[in-house]
Amino acid sequence: MAVENRPVPPDGGLTPASPRRPQRIDDGSTMTGTARHKQVQPLRPPYLLTAATDRRGVAVTISGDASTAVVELTAHGPWSRHLGEQIIAHLRLCIAGPSTAIIIDLQHLDDPYAVSVPFWLAAWRHARLEPSPAHLTFCLPTTTALSGRLRNLQGPQPRVCATVPEARIAIAERMSRAGRLQARLAPRPDSVRAARDLITQACHAWHLQQLLPDSSLIMSELATNAVEHAGTDYIATVTRSSTALHVAVRDGTTRFPHPSEPGRTDPPIPLLERGRGLRLVHAVAAAWGAMPTRGGKVVWATVKPFPPA
Repeated sequence: MAVENRPVPPDGGLTPASPRRPQRIDDGSTMTGTARHKQVQPLRPPYLLTAATDRRGVAVTISGDASTAVVELTAHGPWSRHLGEQIIAHLRLCIAGPSTAIIIDLQHLDDPYAVSVPFWLAAWRHARLEPSPAHLTFCLPTTTALSGRLRNLQGPQPRVCATVPEARIAIAERMSRAGRLQARLAPRPDSVRAARDLITQACHAWHLQQLLPDSSLIMSELATNAVEHAGTDYIATVTRSSTALHVAVRDGTTRFPHPSEPGRTDPPIPLLERGRGLRLVHAVAAAWGAMPTRGGKVVWATVKPFPPA
């Protein structure tokens, strides 16, 4: 499809000739796009990612893997300022967490004139410039004008795949498993100790002993929540980045546990093992949050070393 001499789209305030103002997506940085310009508040944990809906139905859905290192974001419906705002909000939360790769599924986006190209390029550049960079991969049919524009840029350009499975394979080939430890555990009280042992192993292997007390405490709370409130097998994961240690627990239920809910395990986990729940995670972690996964949810937390005195 020719993309240089494309027809002029109907007037809707989003034409390529329309002036675009910077869209602020974080303190000290801007995104040029079609979303309305407004003051954006600093993010504060917990970072809870769910589907965004409007009167026309679901506009943005999101799903993470067991460690939240790879996140899939799907945009639905016609391109609009409103949809752009929803996507910005979700991307901010993804980038604030431990995500290192974000798949942007645009197969259900209605943008026949590729009006949204500047928005996606700005998002891609912004994610790459973060202190902990996240790499965006776009998925959309090769026959669309948007695909043609993204695939034929001069200079550095984002990765574009035809399908989500193709993007998953490409990301898996690039990601290293050297900085990740993971275990699948049964919903039994004694599995919490096994989850903590994973933290001990990681901190000693990566010479991060100073993070052992806080990260072990957090893993204990997240694993306990999975045992008491989910009652399914769960996956405990520890990953490291250049600046932090990330702890995640993925279970098989979408219900987010309330910190004050009583435990339902038999036998119950001792109070010393349980601590004070998510309130304690909130107090100890540098950041924490939750997001859906295929068939469940993942709750994660980030632990950072204290700066030198």
